[in-house]
Amino acid sequence: MKQQSITSLPPSPDQERRARMLKYTIAMTIRVGCIFAMLFVQGWWLAIFAAGAIFLPYVAVVLANAQGSGRAGRIVSPERALPAAPTQTRGDDDADRPDSPAGGAA
Repeated sequence: MKQQSITSLPPSPDQERRARMLKYTIAMTIRVGCIFAMLFVQGWWLAIFAAGAIFLPYVAVVLANAQGSGRAGRIVSPERALPAAPTQTRGDDDADRPDSPAGGAA
């Protein structure tokens, strides 16, 4: 059975928040670039940059809130990682004792 290791744990909340903020900041920087580019272009380029300025906030939120980065492996519950203790029934203990009716008196 695979043992739990520190490398198989998910990222800490601070690291996850930092990664989401970085993705959102990059997308919003591109949006601001689209807005400024709309001032200097004409024709189809204006429509493309306008679409980028309008739809990038939605895309940024979806990307920033997407769960998982794909780096962490499968998380194993600590209870399932422990080996199960063997269980004994009462009948097994009684059969081995010589003074029991099932034991040595034959």
